[in-house]
Amino acid sequence: MSFALSYKVEMFLQDRKRLAKIGAALLVAILACVALLWNAARLRPPPSIFDTPIDNTLSYLTMKDFSKLPLEERIRFMMDLAERFRSLKPGESAAMAAFLAGVAGPARDQLRENVKMIAKDVLVQGAKDYMGLPPSKRGAFIDEWVISWQRKMEKVTTGKEEPKSDSDRLDAMREQGKRNEERQSRMTGGGNLSDRGANGFLDFWQGEIEGSSTPKEQGQITKFLDDVRTRLVNR
Repeated sequence: MSFALSYKVEMFLQDRKRLAKIGAALLVAILACVALLWNAARLRPPPSIFDTPIDNTLSYLTMKDFSKLPLEERIRFMMDLAERFRSLKPGESAAMAAFLAGVAGPARDQLRENVKMIAKDVLVQGAKDYMGLPPSKRGAFIDEWVISWQRKMEKVTTGKEEPKSDSDRLDAMREQGKRNEERQSRMTGGGNLSDRGANGFLDFWQGEIEGSSTPKEQGQITKFLDDVRTRLVNR
């Protein structure tokens, strides 16, 4: 009797040891999976634009992490990168050229996607803000929006903003819009700016990034860009 009881106790203890080992193994496996998932989901921060080798800086543009950054951070990254380009040393220019020449396959596709997503998100945000305003305030919003982006593009291309007042900028854009409309009319034998699609931005939107937007975003952006073009001509 005592032998049987001792045997059962020993078996029970062995079972508990086996269960403990199995439980420990399962815990290790779960922790490993959690670590892998966390590492996969963890956002890699952007490199320091001016302190990182140019090829390492450019490689960040080929990663999905870039498009996970807030829009303002992505815009600032691109503006700082343009500033870095203007001050490249000969060795850095060669490294940049070698890197870009070697970008292919998925990395090249991701680079294009990241750049397109900046344009898309800029338009989504602008259109959403625009559509949320009462009609009486939409014209002023368009003026502020196009001026803001003109200033940003000047800084990207030349490193500084041109010394123009907001009024002068709007007048110049309006005159340019009218010249574009007249030129397009002469080339096509009629039609107007909206009908003929003289605004390349809308063409870019429709051809490159419209498919990655929701139906609601598509409708808002199309309306927004059409109103921007009309405003620039008829202001």
